[in-house]
Amino acid sequence: MSDRKPCKSDLSEERWALIEPVTTAWKAKHPSVSGHQGNYEMREIVNALLYQSRTGCQWDYLPHDLPLPGAVKYYFYKWHDDGTDEVIHDLLRRQVRESRGRLGPVRRIM
Repeated sequence: MSDRKPCKSDLSEERWALIEPVTTAWKAKHPSVSGHQGNYEMREIVNALLYQSRTGCQWDYLPHDLPLPGAVKYYFYKWHDDGTDEVIHDLLRRQVRESRGRLGPVRRIM
């Protein structure tokens, strides 16, 4: 992990352990063509995505100690297009539900 001061939205060790295999597998299947995407730790990319999602800030206003906005957007759009973001979301949601004793499937009421 980097030496930066953590944000409130950063992943805990437990949550990172859940999604790290997903990001590692994705990166193995998608080698960097330009070399730029490989310069950042995947955990920091996810932390930047969580920060942007939580605060609603514009990409260019991400804190300077997180990865560059272009790199973060790269993963955002790639993961959105191939469903990786949903896999990560589902893993994190399941962990939160289990920690609160809600083990059954999510029900949608319309």
